[in-house]
Amino acid sequence: MTLWGCTTSKELGIKLTREQLMASILSAGTVAPDFTLRVTPDQNLTLSDLRGKNVIIVFYPADWSPVCGDQVALYNELLPEFHKHDAEVLGISVDGVWCHAAFARHRNLHFPLLADFEPKGELARKYGAYRATEGVCERALFVLDREGMIAWSYCSPIAVNPGADGILDALEQLSKKANAHGHLEDAHRQK
Repeated sequence: MTLWGCTTSKELGIKLTREQLMASILSAGTVAPDFTLRVTPDQNLTLSDLRGKNVIIVFYPADWSPVCGDQVALYNELLPEFHKHDAEVLGISVDGVWCHAAFARHRNLHFPLLADFEPKGELARKYGAYRATEGVCERALFVLDREGMIAWSYCSPIAVNPGADGILDALEQLSKKANAHGHLEDAHRQK
């Protein structure tokens, strides 16, 4: 079987366990690699420009695939909840900006889709989220804190929508931590 015209790891006799998939992506406690990627043909987005906000990075295999479409639609619906935690969502795949523009318009998405297009998958490789045998990104999620540290990461099987529970749990923990820290700062100011 081929996936997007490429030989799959199953065909090659490669089986990865969930532990192997998780071991390959960057883990919590790691500084997220900075990047600048195209959002439109004439507009870039740089991760470090979002410092001071929580960031949800969503690597996904390809625009127009059924699972990816459902996944990004879910995150689009949950944007108000993510914004309550002062979090921005960034979708990233190896598709080009024109493909992203058509997909975002068709799905009425309200968060940026970034093109890890050329060199193909360079950013996904830095995050350990590239499937070289298929030439696509893993279905990997990263929640970054306000300082750009990975607070949570997860790699889902490629054919499974990971949902949003893990993201929301991680954002809740970050909000609790920020609130506790804020209360500590307020207590120190009162002394």
